[in-house]
Amino acid sequence: MMRKLFVLTLLLVPALMAVGQQKQTYAFVERDSTLWLDVWRPEVPRSDKACVVALFGGGFVAGERDNEYQQLVAQRLTARGYTVVSPDYRLGLRDTVRVKQYKGLKGLQDMFQWVINIATEDCAAAVAYVVQHAGELNINPERIVLTGSSAGAITVLQLDYCRANALPEASVLPPGWMPAAVVPYSGAVMCKGKPKYATPPAPTMLMHGTKDKIVAYKRYPPLLSHALWGASTVYKRMTKQGFPTWIVRFEGIGHEVASFLPGSVDIFCGFVEQVFDGRRTTLDATMHDEKLVPTEWTNMTVIDLYTK
Repeated sequence: MMRKLFVLTLLLVPALMAVGQQKQTYAFVERDSTLWLDVWRPEVPRSDKACVVALFGGGFVAGERDNEYQQLVAQRLTARGYTVVSPDYRLGLRDTVRVKQYKGLKGLQDMFQWVINIATEDCAAAVAYVVQHAGELNINPERIVLTGSSAGAITVLQLDYCRANALPEASVLPPGWMPAAVVPYSGAVMCKGKPKYATPPAPTMLMHGTKDKIVAYKRYPPLLSHALWGASTVYKRMTKQGFPTWIVRFEGIGHEVASFLPGSVDIFCGFVEQVFDGRRTTLDATMHDEKLVPTEWTNMTVIDLYTK
């Protein structure tokens, strides 16, 4: 399974060119184990000192902050002048002793909620560190964009959900702070009942394949209220509450979308620029891209991911 997760990070990604920008590493959490974040600085920074915090994917069991995919994301975004931050977060499904404590369907729900919660707490801690050290890092704390792939996408979307609803997983964020934008690639929100926002979410662009059965396009498990709610449901809920939101649906594509930030960097930057210009718009688009075609990941389910 870990080999499959590694292959996905390289899927549809051209050969990696060296990231010419300087990378520095900082410790942002020190407990029983230290969590680190890498900061890639652009050679020519944007005048507004915008920053992208990008979380790696790997099913909450694998992945690293400095893997080849993260390096490619950093390369593509620093080339546009963004400072890029790639943090660690705890991979709860590596904790096999803890995982074995969960029994039955309710146990499975509780387990995934716990796994996502601890990743969200770590993401919040990383963002708080970046905001508190904005001067040192030469970034604008009001122009921090959150993005992620797969498990990383779930985590950044969950963080903004927790922030908007004043949930404890986001409590370390500075009071009143919110992301400039959130762009999850195959993300979802884990909660009891359909997502509802007590205060406005950050401007969000949801990128998701309509055939994704790993991070479900609608929800998983089906028919249960405590579920992982995918992009299709999150978009409906946000727009129903009157929050302008973008969704880009990749028709007939599965979890391949999780690794498509480098192939869609123009769309990413276009959305972010609109947000920076103060425009809040709603878009529901179906996209076909010749570089993004179905593979084994389109037919793979979440059960397959953890058992094969």
